[in-house]
Amino acid sequence: CQLTALNKETTMQYRNLGRAGVKVSPLCLGTMNFGPRTSEEDSFAIMDRALDQGINFFDTANIYGSKVHVGYTEEIVGRWLAQGGRRREKVVLATKVYNTMGDGPNERGLSARHIRLAAEDSLRRLQTDHIDLYQMHHVDRSVPWEEIWQAMEQLVREGKILYAGSSNFAALHIAQAQCSAGQRNFMGLVSEQSLYNLRDRMIELEVIPACREYGLGLIPWSPLAGGMLAGGVIDATSGRRAHEWVQDALPKYRDQVEAYESFCAEIGRAPADVALAWLLKNPDVTSPIIGPRTMEQLEGALAVLEMELSDEDMARLDEIWPGPGGEAPEAYAW
Repeated sequence: CQLTALNKETTMQYRNLGRAGVKVSPLCLGTMNFGPRTSEEDSFAIMDRALDQGINFFDTANIYGSKVHVGYTEEIVGRWLAQGGRRREKVVLATKVYNTMGDGPNERGLSARHIRLAAEDSLRRLQTDHIDLYQMHHVDRSVPWEEIWQAMEQLVREGKILYAGSSNFAALHIAQAQCSAGQRNFMGLVSEQSLYNLRDRMIELEVIPACREYGLGLIPWSPLAGGMLAGGVIDATSGRRAHEWVQDALPKYRDQVEAYESFCAEIGRAPADVALAWLLKNPDVTSPIIGPRTMEQLEGALAVLEMELSDEDMARLDEIWPGPGGEAPEAYAW
């Protein structure tokens, strides 16, 4: 890791994004709340504070903000970048392509046509001339890898994207992508963005080993399991912890949630902090995505960078939230 002094309050340990040379912060600022749940003014303040504290990795997607209109969140990020002050130069900017962006049959997926047009639209909304990390938001089984990589290679040649990444890929898809890229003498994927948290650990079976084998940085999304690991879930009446999907899942996980919150109280740390610290302890994780809706939530996440869980703490967490048993095939076969 590269240790960089920022100010009197904190330091930031940057790490490579997978096997790529670019350095990113150990927390990635997710922007999905910007627009629909967080005002533009507050979004600007959160991005300013994050950058001031050394978070240089910002993640968005062309579909974010669609409850207002598609592309709305990218537009907010673009207006923030356009203020200058070397914001664009300081930020490693990631966005995504795949989701439906219009009514036409070619306004979704990973066809070369859609990749090209979606990239141009994202560049316009983000008010920048290049995207540092262009991620496929989901696998598209209907499009051959030759077509996908041809489109990505063209964008790289034109300087419109620098790196390609994936999101929600299985290990099989990562292997297929990298084998195809290798045949073309193309770098291929440098990162995978996956659902990963104490509750949702299925990627430990095959996705994490695949990322390690192919040199992909792992970017976990939903580190708090949709709010279930944020604390106060059982009696929640408002906020993300009261969301229908969290409360619907609660009966299945009630005993574990109660044990988890008791453990966090025992060690004197907030449940949300423990969930993030658990991810940061994993050497296979590059940068968990934090998606603050408020400045308070951002400050809470920043404090986790100074937190260290002991081996005993990690063992207790494994008891409460057991994983799939390790990596495949040993996890399920001799």
